[in-house]
Amino acid sequence: MQIDEQKAALIDALAQNAGFDGWTGKSLRMALSGLGRDAAEADLAFPGGRAEMIAAYFELGDERMIRARLGQGAESGTTARVRAAVAARLELMAGEKEAVRRAMAWLVLPMNAPRLAKIIARMADAVWFAAGDKSADMSWYSKRAILGAVLSATLLYWLSDSSMDSENTLAFLDRRLAGVGRFGKLKARLPRLPFPQHA
Repeated sequence: MQIDEQKAALIDALAQNAGFDGWTGKSLRMALSGLGRDAAEADLAFPGGRAEMIAAYFELGDERMIRARLGQGAESGTTARVRAAVAARLELMAGEKEAVRRAMAWLVLPMNAPRLAKIIARMADAVWFAAGDKSADMSWYSKRAILGAVLSATLLYWLSDSSMDSENTLAFLDRRLAGVGRFGKLKARLPRLPFPQHA
């Protein structure tokens, strides 16, 4: 479900505050006040609390990356398109690294493993979608699982990267993509097993 403009503006304001005060009720109330809204709306805006705030932040970034990349680089190979989409996804978070750091510090706690897995899986799906992938067979799951592992490692590396324009992170990403081989050839290497199609 696409996030509407009003909710997106709130998430953006929240992310700015989260870099200082974490993904807390205080940050949310400050974000609402900064937008000229009643801070009392906090419980209605994100009834799921911190978990819902963080999930919405990453979901909004995924949506924006898709809009920015969809249809671009059609002349390049699959791996190049995946790389460009991941780079664009990181760029969207460039000014909010501390907020992302605080989100990840919470998500990596053992009790939050399912939440982190869901966020990474959705991000991987968004990257593949932006890269033009339309597979609906066994490779759909395999490619997203592989990319999810690459994304997790790359995101953690990016959080500690202070290089100009995240050059070191992009080099790290290139090595990880090279390590898993060309995504465009992955489907050909998988066994041809019957698999249910998506409705």
